[in-house]
Amino acid sequence: MAVTLKEVAVRAGVSRSAVSRTFTDGASVSAKMRLKVEKAARDLGYSPNALASSLTTGRTGLIGLVSDNFQNPIFLEIFDCFTRGLQERSLRPLLVNFSDSMDAEKSIKMLRQYSVDGVIVASSTLPPEYSVAFRDAGMPVVNTFGRLAPSPQVHVVGIDNVESGRMAAKRLMASGYQRLAFLGGPETATSTQDRLKGFMAELEAHPSIEASFTFAESYSFGAGRSEMLRLLKGQPAEAYFCGDDVLSIGAISAIRESGLSVPEDIGIIGLNDMTMSGWENNALTTIGQPTQHIISSSIELIVAMLSDPSRYPETRTYPCTVVERSTLRPIKSR
Repeated sequence: MAVTLKEVAVRAGVSRSAVSRTFTDGASVSAKMRLKVEKAARDLGYSPNALASSLTTGRTGLIGLVSDNFQNPIFLEIFDCFTRGLQERSLRPLLVNFSDSMDAEKSIKMLRQYSVDGVIVASSTLPPEYSVAFRDAGMPVVNTFGRLAPSPQVHVVGIDNVESGRMAAKRLMASGYQRLAFLGGPETATSTQDRLKGFMAELEAHPSIEASFTFAESYSFGAGRSEMLRLLKGQPAEAYFCGDDVLSIGAISAIRESGLSVPEDIGIIGLNDMTMSGWENNALTTIGQPTQHIISSSIELIVAMLSDPSRYPETRTYPCTVVERSTLRPIKSR
């Protein structure tokens, strides 16, 4: 049976409240008392009960980690970084999947049932109002990979998706492609809208370049593959900026199945630089976002809000870089 707090108190020769204070962050206890209690706990193999401690502190240490696109392999990497980062700070992630629901009220009710101390919305497809709903419900919230805003209503950490669209257009033109296209994720996703906006804005300054755009049903391999197969039935572009790596890999699969080559027949550039993009069979040229920095910054903000829930919302933006591999023609020398 598990060792109880009472047994530790008896072993140390102190009161149960002294043991409780020793294992409660911020509680007042003398150095001498702490040493006695900690030694008794080690001798008996005692571990504090986090749930029982929450009754004393009023905090559970639970952080709701909310997302809505579990089909995308990039989120395996994202959740890995988030869970390790939160656990290193003695916080416990509560992973919540809202892939089939856009009902903020339902999610708020669910997270209240678990008495979470804060919420991280890790999504580029959920509308900004989703995070605001958590704020209005009195929950500290950070929107990771959210839409940038000059005066955000909640903390937002991510990349400039408009600028990433411009970067993609410039890189494709640098290889001499003349007929370019954007193959985005869901049309309603803010990340899709902003990446398309930047892509088309950059190409407007180059009237000799043909530009078009299309959308996949989701940020997934199957959706990227399906949309590219449809495009190949007509007159495809020379090169595509796929608004996500997993869409890109799906598109490459469709191109190769159709007897064409990448980049000889069609060039592809993605966005994210997830691990599988660098696998030899993919070797995807992509726009890499600094995922680890974005996640670390998000955790830093949610931890700060636990101490100061009224902290003024800010936007933190991280720059992207082009990661060269082999799905685009070489850059033309000037």
